[in-house]
Formats: sequence, C-alpha cells, structure tokens
Amino acid sequence: MEEQILIRITGQDRPGLIASVMTILAKYNAHIFDIVQADIHSTLSLGILIRSNELSSGQIMKELLFKATELGVNIGFTPVSDEEYESWVNNQGKNRYILTIIGRSLSAKNIEATTKVIAAQGFNIDSIRRLTGRQSIYKQNQHVRACIEFSLRGTPNNYEEMQAELMLMSHEQGIDFSFQEDNMYRRMRRLICFDMDSTLIQTECINELAKRAGVGKEVAEITERAMRGEIDFRESFIKRVALLKGLDASVMQEIAETMPITEGVDRLMTILKQCGYKIAILSGGFTYFGEYLQRKYDIDYVYANELEIDSNNKLTGRYLGEIIDGKRKAELLKLIAQVEKVNLAQTIAVGDGTNDLPMITESGLGIAFHAKPRVRATAEQNITTIGLDGVLYFLGFKDSYLGDAGKL
Repeated sequence: MEEQILIRITGQDRPGLIASVMTILAKYNAHIFDIVQADIHSTLSLGILIRSNELSSGQIMKELLFKATELGVNIGFTPVSDEEYESWVNNQGKNRYILTIIGRSLSAKNIEATTKVIAAQGFNIDSIRRLTGRQSIYKQNQHVRACIEFSLRGTPNNYEEMQAELMLMSHEQGIDFSFQEDNMYRRMRRLICFDMDSTLIQTECINELAKRAGVGKEVAEITERAMRGEIDFRESFIKRVALLKGLDASVMQEIAETMPITEGVDRLMTILKQCGYKIAILSGGFTYFGEYLQRKYDIDYVYANELEIDSNNKLTGRYLGEIIDGKRKAELLKLIAQVEKVNLAQTIAVGDGTNDLPMITESGLGIAFHAKPRVRATAEQNITTIGLDGVLYFLGFKDSYLGDAGKL
C-alpha cells in the first residue's frame, strides 16, 4: 500500500543539501508530488511531498533523520491522506490572482492590512515573494523602493468591496497596489502606451509654452480643469492653443532640452527595450516633445498634436490634423495592437489625466500614475508613491533578474 508523506527541512542552507536528500529518495524510488523551497538570508525552508509504499517510507524517514543530523538541519514528517491530497489537487482548478504592493518601504502594518483584505475575501495565499532588491542600512538611496507579490488562489467574495478596501489602505498607508488575474497574458505583455505630460515628464508642455507667451495663468487654469474632467478636452485644447498665437516656435527646443524627466523613466525604458516591448506615446500634448523623447528612448510610436507654424516661425494659434483626445488614444492603442499582432489583453496603458481613462480602461493592464482623483478612483492599478519604474513590478519583474539595468 502506498502513502503520501510531507517532508519539511529547515536550517542553514549549503551546497549539495538537496542532492543529498534526493539521493535517499531516489534509492527507494519515491515519487515527487510537490517540492517548494525558500531561502531567506541563507536559511533554508524546504518542503517535499512524496508518495511511496509503506515499507520504503519507513526506511526513507530513518535515513533522512540520520542525514539531517549529519547536515545540521531540522527535519519533520507529516502523513497526508489520499483524501487530503485529492482535495489539494481539486483546488488547483481555482482562479489565481497576483496582488502586488509597493512603496518606498513596507512595514508589518502594511502587510497586516494587505493580508486582512486577502483573508476577508476568502483567498488562500500560495506564495509570497519580494521583487525588489535588499535595502542597505548604511547606504542611502533616494530612489529606494520595496515591493512584495502575493500569489492568491480563489475568487474574491466581493470584487468592488475589495478594490475599495485596497484603495483606502493605499491612501491611509502610503503604499500602492495592483490586483491582476494570473493568466498567460499577464506573463506575456508586449505593448505599452504612455501618456507624456505629467507621466513621462513632470510638466505640461502647453503650460511651459504659455509661460513664454505670457499667458501662463490662463492656460494653466484651463489645463487643470480639463485634467480634472470639468470641461471637454477638445474644447480646452482649442482654447489653450489659440492663446499661444504669436509665440516663436524656437522656444520648443529650449523646453524639450530642459523637460524634467519623471523618476524611473530611464530604468523603465532601458528594461522594456531590452525585453522586446513595443512602446508608444499617446499624448494630448505636442509632437515636437514626443518626438524628442522618441529619439532619446528609441520609442516605437508617437501620436500627439501638431502645432501650426507660419512662415515667420511663429505659432498661429491653430493645430494641424486630428486632435488626440481620450477617445482617440483608446483607438490608437487598439490600432497599434492590431498592427503589432498583439492581443489587447497583452497591452498596458499608463497615464494621469481624465483623457487617459479610455485607453487605461481599454488596455489589458491600465495603470494610473500619480493621477488625478477621478482617474485613481477608476483605474484598477495605481502608482503614487514611487517612480514610473514601479510599472516593472506590476509586470512581475524582479530586481535580481535585471542585472545592471535594474540598478539605474
């Protein structure tokens, strides 16, 4: 008669430890039903579920006890009945999700709040892993970040309630979160579309142009109202561009060369290009600045608004072509995905304003970045505490996988 035994080994890790254990299991032809190992600061925690006949099981446990003493580790055995094992197998069919939490640092309080939400929704935590590198207690790093990923099994009791609880936790504790279904599309994202102003760069280019045209206050007020969704983007765009009439177009070069790049953009772009992502800028701003970033980061697509310039190199107060508003951004995301033969579920959209909501909603993974309240409340993923490279952790990247690029 055969039986299952769960073997648990803890203690100081060392080379060859698992090989020694497997030598004994192989000697008695044990079947490995499951194996999981975690290593925290050279401390090993190893679990192996085996199936073997009763006679061999006794010999296996005896020899493993001797080997554990020899290796200086602790070992324990737990019998697992056929019914318990089958119940575990049946649970494999349950839905799987990934809950990611991220911040400048993470405390026990943050993890407590997260796990309470997880428990209240009826999830089982299959695994927990840290995605960020270890933090030095001696060297100060202004771009320090901490990220933990929970692998969950089950179905939320109330999805809307869970999202509301996570949003409240994020607001009260200063951390960000992402809740995603763990499917093949999550592991195979291929196209990422960014808003530009206040996302890739920490300014609104139209406001910078307006300051040089002497209409900074008027344009900034219209911009803020549009970003908050108080007035239609198209209407606000036409009004703001009209106020720029007469400005010398040469000032655009100066603005482009001094644009404040958002924290984490260099690192994010380097890694995305290395990993073969297609990258697009879909902006309600202007092509001049989008194309400047395109050259800087080797971006594949840029769609933005074109300012009309007269023969004297002055802005006319008009624009050329179609306005890139929220609706057009969503259309362009779908169009680029079609051109690149990418399933819409493999797309990512990142933005901060109301006019980004259509593409954020349409994409497979929509992320609100340092966004306006309405956008934060609508988007399922938010980043407010760290730089734009936080997107990498929502994609499942681990610092240790990234090599030198991960240190930027």
